[in-house]
Amino acid sequence: MTGKATGPLWAAAATSIQVGAAMVATRYVVDAVGPASLGFLRYLIGLLCLAPALLLAPWKHIAVRDMLPIGLLGIGQFGLLIVLLNYSLLHLPAARVSLLFATFPLMTMLLAALLGREEMTRNKVAGSLIAFMGVAIALGGAALAPDGRQGATLFGTLAALGAAFCGAVCSVCYRPYVARYSTLCVTAFAMLAAVVMLGGWAATEGLFASVPGFTAGEGLAIAFIGISSGAGFFFWVYALGNAPPTVVSMFLSLSPVTAALGGAVLLGEEPPLAALAGLVAVSAGLWLALMPSS
Repeated sequence: MTGKATGPLWAAAATSIQVGAAMVATRYVVDAVGPASLGFLRYLIGLLCLAPALLLAPWKHIAVRDMLPIGLLGIGQFGLLIVLLNYSLLHLPAARVSLLFATFPLMTMLLAALLGREEMTRNKVAGSLIAFMGVAIALGGAALAPDGRQGATLFGTLAALGAAFCGAVCSVCYRPYVARYSTLCVTAFAMLAAVVMLGGWAATEGLFASVPGFTAGEGLAIAFIGISSGAGFFFWVYALGNAPPTVVSMFLSLSPVTAALGGAVLLGEEPPLAALAGLVAVSAGLWLALMPSS
């Protein structure tokens, strides 16, 4: 592949690593902040990080007819998805959330095929399944271990699957708008819509009732999540505009492996040797999905 052809794939890979790292930081801080409040702070910081580039770069104004669909995509991708994921992390172990969210590429592939946006090839189907198996191997028994809270477990499971489905819908629908406008413009407008929605949701959690009293560690975690998300979702939208959504979403299979390794390094969890085996399987699945079908 040429550099131009591989650029979107590198962008997707960078985003997947960012998502995995942000999941570790989210697990650390979400209890102290609240799911919607953390989502609001995450994308407010991310939007502020994009502001200098928006002021300096030439960009095309979004047509009025496209504002609503791009705004709804932003609310779905940057708002609803993240809040559902945060809620699931409140009720389920991070490993199980990662495994459930790893259905994202499979949902994207099915949806893209149903809408006629992308052909469902044997390589993509096999690659998606192998990558999902790699995630399961990486997470091991932690993803399936019972925790004795049936109601909370059901809610957390539905929230994680809902987040994956929300991401699949948005991934399939972004491409026409990225083709029409710049990646930076679409990302910023979508993120702005999400921040407005999340601000109202965060108010119900009491975020604005008083000055938040975060510890230094919590503040650093929130800052990392926000700054990395601003860059990460810019790369994500760029990748979606220049590569098939199924291929782009498959790179998210790297996120749980990143989260497992990050948890070992940053949270003192036991380093899972299975994560390395899972990484090999995920890489094999990605390679197969990128191979042209005969």
